[in-house]
Amino acid sequence: MILTFQPFELLLRHTFTIAKFSRTSTPVMLIQIEHEGYTGYGEASMVPYMGESYESATTFLNKVDARQFKYPFNFEEIMAYLDSIAPGNPAIKAGIDIALHDLEGKLQQKPCWQILGSDPAKMPLTSFTIGIDTHEVIIQKVKENPDCKIIKVKLGRDSDKDLINTIRTVTDLPLFVDANQGWTDLQQSLDMTHWLYEQGVLLIEQPMLKTDPDSNAWLTERSPIPIIGDESVQRLPDVAKAKGVYHGINIKLMKSAGMYEAHQMMLKARELDLKVMIGCMSETSCATLAAAALAPQCDWADLDGPFLTSNNPYLLPEFVDGKWVLNNEAGLGLTLIP
Repeated sequence: MILTFQPFELLLRHTFTIAKFSRTSTPVMLIQIEHEGYTGYGEASMVPYMGESYESATTFLNKVDARQFKYPFNFEEIMAYLDSIAPGNPAIKAGIDIALHDLEGKLQQKPCWQILGSDPAKMPLTSFTIGIDTHEVIIQKVKENPDCKIIKVKLGRDSDKDLINTIRTVTDLPLFVDANQGWTDLQQSLDMTHWLYEQGVLLIEQPMLKTDPDSNAWLTERSPIPIIGDESVQRLPDVAKAKGVYHGINIKLMKSAGMYEAHQMMLKARELDLKVMIGCMSETSCATLAAAALAPQCDWADLDGPFLTSNNPYLLPEFVDGKWVLNNEAGLGLTLIP
């Protein structure tokens, strides 16, 4: 096994603003793992609030001994090995995991979705995210919707209702909303859930601080809309903690350290009768296809990374009627731009 990597700055189409910060690009590490004439491609999207960087990723990757990756891959052992190198670093671990899954598919001559037991016919609709912005830019963003059938709205400030009302002037599509831990008052939050329900909102992600399970549980018990844990659910041990606090969980490969653990989290969530959403950071087609391979096993999907960026180094996967289309190519089905 030969592991190589290179940094890549993924540019956003618009300044991306959520409850507590803004950014215009995302540092990404593109990873390749070669074996027996095949190359597996992976991606680590290192959004700043998660604490990873080119420096931390390079330090971690330089400690990885690719000879530890023996085919056929035992992903449980591989993840234990990566965790033994250093704690944290979920995005760079995800990049390695994704590359190995792509490589596994190519070695087996099977698509990743098939190896993972997904049914392409059950692919959920993917939402299109609108960040916090001015009235004019919000309308512009909504009009750029690439035929997604659901709009996802970032909330968490005093202007929440104005933002929703602005969106409703140009579209009546159903909505997901993500407060990104921006709500603080319980009664106001409960009143907002009822108002959002009337506006056609289907779910609310992480309304309260991830460190405040009691407030999130209080709201979950009373909300007419499913409340989904996001920042509070990172890796597999967090799933059990979500029971009784949220109606469901949002799994992101860059938090779960990749496809293997994301799949384990889905299985655990089903065991606990929790709903499952699969989401993303700002990502290229590589991580999007990795998540899409698991998406048919989820209730909801928010996999709009390539739509929000302007310099995707790979071709855009097929997208029809608001859904990603899984092809029969070996591995992820990723196509490099010639």
